[in-house]
Amino acid sequence: MSGAAGPGSPPGAGLGPGVGRSPLPCAPRPAAALQLAGGAEPARPGVAVIDLRFPRGAAADVQEIVFRNFYTAFLSVRVQRPGARRWVTCLRDYRLMPCPHTERGSQDYFSLRRHQMLCDVAQVTAVRFILRQPSPVWVHFTIEELQLFPPGQKSPQKDFPSWLSQLTPPEHPPSLHGELPDPEKVSTQVQQMWVLTEVIRARQAAARVGRFDVDGCYDVNLLSYT
Repeated sequence: MSGAAGPGSPPGAGLGPGVGRSPLPCAPRPAAALQLAGGAEPARPGVAVIDLRFPRGAAADVQEIVFRNFYTAFLSVRVQRPGARRWVTCLRDYRLMPCPHTERGSQDYFSLRRHQMLCDVAQVTAVRFILRQPSPVWVHFTIEELQLFPPGQKSPQKDFPSWLSQLTPPEHPPSLHGELPDPEKVSTQVQQMWVLTEVIRARQAAARVGRFDVDGCYDVNLLSYT
């Protein structure tokens, strides 16, 4: 039995339980199969319901719902508020298994967060989970390890090597402005070097011509004619 999400699993799959966090106190009832009126056999396609209430009728704010799937293909979530008898749907037919007839996603962990809900899940007194499995391949289906977490809790931080915390973040690269020379100063020095190079070339040319010079005049015998 694997809890890891495989390729093509729905968003939110493959997440483990909320280790290091404190879930809301609640006691979900076992999944009850939906039955036809006046009948003893469960209705098909398979539908089951899990009701969850908080102790002493207290209301709670729900930030995240974590559970492990067990062959449930689709999940709907409804909530009930204080003093209200009507159930409000906040999640409708959320797909847990890409294909109800295959194993993929059948035993994955799922995390449903507040922003995924269709309505506000603050101050709720009860939560109802409606499970649906249209495939006749799986007779038994439910969700396990069901936990609800309140807002304001952060995941526990992992220990990182000390050298990793000393690295410079990529969004703040080291400044090189103070280490670069002044562009105008560099330009002036380059021009001076260029002038010095021209002077050296001129002196070398004069030295080559000067070897034919005798007392300020050229020695005709030393000149070659072409």
